[in-house]
Amino acid sequence: MPYASQHLAQPPARDAVDRLPGATVVEFGTPWCGYCQRAQPLIAQALQDRADVQHVKVEDGSGQRLGRSFGVKLWPTLVFLRDGQETARLVRPQTAREIEDALQSTAP
Repeated sequence: MPYASQHLAQPPARDAVDRLPGATVVEFGTPWCGYCQRAQPLIAQALQDRADVQHVKVEDGSGQRLGRSFGVKLWPTLVFLRDGQETARLVRPQTAREIEDALQSTAP
């Protein structure tokens, strides 16, 4: 699944995220967040040749349970999962290379 440019209309439940098979990047942020906007080209670049990685883009904020269940405090936060288990986490990534390196943690 390629880079997702839009946030999901409805975030998945935590148990659904925990059951996701294979490699997944869950991105928490908002459309209006400057840090999130700045990170988008980096995330897109890191995921451009990674059809094996699912990208789930979740709008976070007050009252959003999924972000709280992952302990998200700053945006964007990227949570890297392998078969629903967290393998790495990046907060406000500065380079595509950081993201690519974290993606290595999702390899089987």
